[in-house]
Amino acid sequence: MLLTDLPVVRNPIGKDIPEDKLVKVLLINPNASESMTLNAMKMVEGSLPVDAIVYGYTGPKGITPSTIEGHLDGVLSSAAVFKDVYPLMSQVDTALVACFSEHPLTNCLREEFDIPVCGIFEAGCYSARLIGGRFGVVATVYRSEIRHADSIKNLGIDKFCVGVLSTGLKVSELETKPRNEVLGKMENIAQELVGRGADALILGCCGMSDMKNAVESSVKDKKVMVIDGVVAGVNLLCGLVRSGLKTSKRGLFASSKDARVSRGQEYL
Repeated sequence: MLLTDLPVVRNPIGKDIPEDKLVKVLLINPNASESMTLNAMKMVEGSLPVDAIVYGYTGPKGITPSTIEGHLDGVLSSAAVFKDVYPLMSQVDTALVACFSEHPLTNCLREEFDIPVCGIFEAGCYSARLIGGRFGVVATVYRSEIRHADSIKNLGIDKFCVGVLSTGLKVSELETKPRNEVLGKMENIAQELVGRGADALILGCCGMSDMKNAVESSVKDKKVMVIDGVVAGVNLLCGLVRSGLKTSKRGLFASSKDARVSRGQEYL
């Protein structure tokens, strides 16, 4: 697979910048929903740095889950996508895993490669901590309330979180349910989180990217910031690349490849 096989988005203002001067971002959607990938890229387009280009990857159909809603979905998608994107990683400067969870693919890529890698969960949470005092997360299925709350605790920032609340919608229902119904549920959850004291809200699913404007409108009079982890992640990673920062290979993210080879395991 080549980067030229993937859909691309870049800021038209930077159209004259040579490709070899651009920050190349691989946006990895680890599920098999191409429409989710395209919606995420559409959201990024409006805030993309002029010297950046984003390539949108979607997990292979029939191998990766159509949506990711639990631990098993995450493991299955991680194993399949890791092998599939492997040749692409040497062609880009940074990679964003567009699944709102502690997706195992993120750390797998950090171990194997030295380019900066981030998930949209981390990008959303760290952005919320920078711009507000308390944040809340608008989640999908009920299980996500539990998983995301645990993940926020793992980051050590749970005392700044007023809650993770579920819309009761499956990830696929973000696209299949009537639009007014979906947006209504998200707006109600957003308002409840603001009522609890949130001054920043995080959209808890890549599939919510194109719904940011509706959530913002529902809390606009409260001066609350709404964060899409895809947009935040792309811009955060571009900043790391420009700063000359890479994934540290001392300690937690020491090369997994070197360890494999030392054990005589040359396969992935």
